[in-house]
Amino acid sequence: MQIKKNINLGIANLLLLLVIFINISISDAQDTSNDQYNVVVEINVLDKVSSKNTILKFNIGEEKKYQNLLIKVLKCENSKFDDDPEITAYIQVKDLNISNNEKVFVFNGWTFSSSPTLNPFDHPVYDLWLSSCKII
Repeated sequence: MQIKKNINLGIANLLLLLVIFINISISDAQDTSNDQYNVVVEINVLDKVSSKNTILKFNIGEEKKYQNLLIKVLKCENSKFDDDPEITAYIQVKDLNISNNEKVFVFNGWTFSSSPTLNPFDHPVYDLWLSSCKII
């Protein structure tokens, strides 16, 4: 009789753990999906020829064309533990004037708001730098 009670108690504990695990995994999936859709990234683009500065706003995963550049922001994060937060973003840039633009990115990597020269975007006509990453 004691063995049946232990088995029933073990099954009840297992079901309870499964329910808790499923709830945690569902809430984590909802949190990450909300972050992706509610993040707005601002990038400043400077045209070195005309000296015109433009602010472009992106959602994560969105691709925009600016003049001859095709810019896509894949990820953006704010540091959470600093008094002076660091903004980082993973950006891909293609130059549409280059004939093999399907194969090569002009820039493909992380950029930092406080030190854009750490991983610089090097282009003869345009300069871009990360301005902000806001969760809306």
